Amino acid sequence: MSPTPTRRRGRRARRGEELMVPRAEFGSYYGKPVIKAPSWAPRDIAGYFFLGGLAGAGSLLAAGAHLTGRHHTATALKVSSLASVTLSTAALINDLGVPSRFPNMLRVIKPTSPMSVGSWILSAYAPAAGASALCAVTGRLPRLGAASTTGAALLGPALATYTGVLAADTAVPAWHGAHRPLPYLFAASATAAASGMALLVGPARENAPARCAAVLAAVAEQAATRAAEHDLGMVAETYRTGRAGRLLRWSKALTVAGAVGGAVSGHRPLTVASGLALLAGSACTRFGIFAAGIASAEDPRYTVVPQRERADGTARQGRADTA
Repeated sequence: MSPTPTRRRGRRARRGEELMVPRAEFGSYYGKPVIKAPSWAPRDIAGYFFLGGLAGAGSLLAAGAHLTGRHHTATALKVSSLASVTLSTAALINDLGVPSRFPNMLRVIKPTSPMSVGSWILSAYAPAAGASALCAVTGRLPRLGAASTTGAALLGPALATYTGVLAADTAVPAWHGAHRPLPYLFAASATAAASGMALLVGPARENAPARCAAVLAAVAEQAATRAAEHDLGMVAETYRTGRAGRLLRWSKALTVAGAVGGAVSGHRPLTVASGLALLAGSACTRFGIFAAGIASAEDPRYTVVPQRERADGTARQGRADTA
């Protein structure tokens, strides 16, 4: 049965109406971004994210190696964590511009401020990591070494993940929109880096826990990345395009390759290559997420539309509650 003339006119009208709708354009006053992008230097702050994660997760693995008698790996990871936290602190102070700003942040503690809490975590962790490494290298004061190793291991997870909370606490769409999975993503990335360091510096006979940790970290990182992209909606485009997209694709390839290579082979050259791949993959993750955040802050599409989506969702929820 053919459509009636009325139906045909209705279809033509609808088609014509659709053609009359202008293409949506996103902009802001005077062509400026809706929000101000962070003034953080990528090398300093993304490097701080990576090195802090490596230090924190490394202390946790070092404590496990210490307890299970893997003394060579434990000592190497303690030294690695001390070097990483030293470099990360230097990167943070360099980004602040004036060195005195860092001790000024310790004048008060604000539990509601991730920056304030993170500064205190860093200040408490660094001496513990230093004492742990010094006692391990010199072989002296074993009780102090054990206590400082435990302290660094307890503070390590907080140091490795608080930067994810810090980034998510900003108004940057690619970070704030993923505030739930982002700390888990940072934790997985930090574990991958620490596992890579353990494979790199530890003897083959002591590498079994690091191999397992690398596989678990690679799986967890991919799951957390997918969860972040799901929560971000259209803002997830910043994770797939541009510099951020290239870095995160490299991150996935390097992390998976490093985890698989470390798990299937006991040959020293492949183990070293796997460790380097895991470290590089973790660094690409941190720099990629940083780049995605900057891209989302500079593009009005990712600030205007998510706000409208949240407003529409709130309105629909209000109507549902009223009904």
